[in-house]
Amino acid sequence: MTTPKIGISLGDPGGIGPEITLKALSRLSSLPNAHYVIFGSLQLFNKTSETLGLNFDIHPFHQAKKYPSHSISFYDVAAPLQGIPVGAPHKENGQASFLYFEKAVKEAQKGTIHAIVTAPISKLSWSLAGIKWAGHTEYLNQTYPNAIMSFWSKKLKVVLFSHHVSLMNAIKIIKRKALEEFFLTLNENIQKVGKKKYRFFVSGLNPHAGEEGLLGSEETNEILPAIQTAQKKGLSISGPFPPDTVFRIALNQPDIIVIALYHDQGLIPFKLEVFDQGVNVTLGLPFIRTSPDHGTAFDIAGKGIANPQSMIEAIHLAWDFMG
Repeated sequence: MTTPKIGISLGDPGGIGPEITLKALSRLSSLPNAHYVIFGSLQLFNKTSETLGLNFDIHPFHQAKKYPSHSISFYDVAAPLQGIPVGAPHKENGQASFLYFEKAVKEAQKGTIHAIVTAPISKLSWSLAGIKWAGHTEYLNQTYPNAIMSFWSKKLKVVLFSHHVSLMNAIKIIKRKALEEFFLTLNENIQKVGKKKYRFFVSGLNPHAGEEGLLGSEETNEILPAIQTAQKKGLSISGPFPPDTVFRIALNQPDIIVIALYHDQGLIPFKLEVFDQGVNVTLGLPFIRTSPDHGTAFDIAGKGIANPQSMIEAIHLAWDFMG
């Protein structure tokens, strides 16, 4: 059997992405039985290795070569790094992190790697570099419009109906038809990666899920009708539940996935409970893509104190979904 290949893009050079990647790979024997392909700049890799006092046995990546499990190769991506400014958004770092990610995606699309784990990028760095996408998921959406942002952990699972848009715009798109299509697409994609059946619990938008229309009409007019249509089509889906209790209901229930209607509604409770163990998963792709659930952490970048646990969890989950 050919050893599965998991690609890892190093993320923003000025953040903690390179550090948590190398710390995770320094525990190679405890990681899944795969070959790991790092997408980044060799200059950045060498500097980070030296700073952390780590040594790796790596070789240039060759598409056709067969690699043993628990081994590492490197795809040196040409990127405009004159220096490596640490601890703040930067144009060159934004361009570099985008190129690392873009190259990993292209290799996954060709089938030369089987999954991608992406270290954190800075959306501001991408913007400074003139990158038109807000982040990883938005870039993937151009080719895979049904791609869905989700967050996984042993304690809590959350899917976002909308993600990197303003709260005002997120509310505007909560419409029956859009929700119906989202529920059906989510169910289809979950079946491709999940090893068991899940129940979907839909959060309401308004306090107390609208209190029968007293505190808002979206639940009655848009959300509940979409849920009922999905139920008629065979989905195990319930709601809308009051947003302030649905996550508590789902906590430690491994078969429940909460559908949050906008970014912070889902991410505040998720990160509060499982910040170091959570994993961002993009559903609806022909390959697996996972990522730590946190950002670049510029405030601690370069200090050698970043916790790699979320990166380790992302690698393990990528492996689980490949199976």
